[in-house]
Amino acid sequence: MRSHWGNCVTHFDEQVNDFIDDYFGQPDRRCFLVAAAGFDERSQIIGKALARKLGDRLHALFVREERGDTSANLRAAADANEATLRTLIKDSQVEPITIFDAADNAPVGGNRLASVLSKVELPKDTTDIVLDMSALSMGIAFPAAKILLEMSERSQKLNFHFLIASNPELDASIVGEPGEKVQAVRGFSGNSGRETELPKARIWLPQLAHKRRGALERIKTSLTDLYKVCPVLPFPARDPRRADFLIEEFGDEIRGEWAVDSRDFMYVSEKNPLDSFRSIEMLKERYDKTVLDIYEPQLILSPVGSKVMAAGAMMAAIKYDLTVQYVEVLRYDIDETANLVPQMDIVHVWLDGPIYDGYV
Repeated sequence: MRSHWGNCVTHFDEQVNDFIDDYFGQPDRRCFLVAAAGFDERSQIIGKALARKLGDRLHALFVREERGDTSANLRAAADANEATLRTLIKDSQVEPITIFDAADNAPVGGNRLASVLSKVELPKDTTDIVLDMSALSMGIAFPAAKILLEMSERSQKLNFHFLIASNPELDASIVGEPGEKVQAVRGFSGNSGRETELPKARIWLPQLAHKRRGALERIKTSLTDLYKVCPVLPFPARDPRRADFLIEEFGDEIRGEWAVDSRDFMYVSEKNPLDSFRSIEMLKERYDKTVLDIYEPQLILSPVGSKVMAAGAMMAAIKYDLTVQYVEVLRYDIDETANLVPQMDIVHVWLDGPIYDGYV
């Protein structure tokens, strides 16, 4: 199972539009979409593309992530996106998900999303499930992907896809205030049910991203007995110097407490999630062989930056039951001074379905 993931069917940019036209244009296709109805301008892109081709054969569940103390501008943007999506897709519902518990401010968004999805009944004759990760936070997107994938894998007919409208410069302009608590993403605590007397040898893979130092510092403080820190950097990237800028931004940590050897950086494509997946898969396989019967190897992922790179890490975490540590965001703001690039990179990954029957 999942042996095909290193060679999934993928499409990029204009190829995605062609795929949507050819594949979802078939009259027997019935699609169920899960996506965000938030302030991020990417909330509408995938929904519009699918609605244009599928019409009333498209059904949707939109997640409205609710955090306290949201600015009036961001709430107005989310309201506008929600109204547009409701108009585009008539057979749709919007589910507000409160990310923090009102009683003790504990992050509970993943659990509440799981409760919502557990009650979902797919429309009759649904052939495809699509997860639009473009504007969902990691604490929501990762559990959604795992639950929807399991739903697809239980069926012999369903297909599961995820799509991302990616803009790394826009990601960097969205500034999040990290919460206090470090925890595993819901469903990604790792190594479930495994018992061993061997000492653990942990490798932490923090995905470096602009203005994410606070979150990564808190995650690092929570981790003990780390054997290595292997920062994940975007290369190739739309800005060919992005990796250099991040190494400079995180220089104190890299040279200091993290003690990163120059050979331990992991460079993965900012555009192709399979590159991230394959790199982590290769590291795990080699590390497992190296410490076999001496240590219990454990990879800990913290994909806090690019959605595309994070999606590849998510695939690796699902396939190998890896731990994903993160800090939930208390509130978001927009850096109005950021130098944005309007171009959106669109990615499609066909993760599961009858197309892979018999894959060896």
